Amino acid sequence: MHGVTGYRVVLQVFDEAGAHERQQAEQRFCRALESALGDADLVAPVYRQYQRLIQTYGEDPDPLALSDAERELLQAWQSAEAAALSAALGPQRYMGDAQFEIHLEPGPSR
Repeated sequence: MHGVTGYRVVLQVFDEAGAHERQQAEQRFCRALESALGDADLVAPVYRQYQRLIQTYGEDPDPLALSDAERELLQAWQSAEAAALSAALGPQRYMGDAQFEIHLEPGPSR
């Protein structure tokens, strides 16, 4: 588990990855996510907004149904998450069934 202001990431793996490997993957995931979004403090609010979009429009929203701002947010999150997954699992291909869970810390939403 890796924690930063406003969120923490937990790697769920379904094989025998050790605690050290999990921790390293979580850290790579967080660093890449933060880098892609521009700052660690942006992860929680962007993720909250992304979750609201998914709740409103479903898992795979039609881009034409979204406003320009919603579309930009969706693309920013999806790009950041893809970069984070690639950074976290690139050298750890045996974690093929790995899943990263993002947990938001209690606090005001932005």
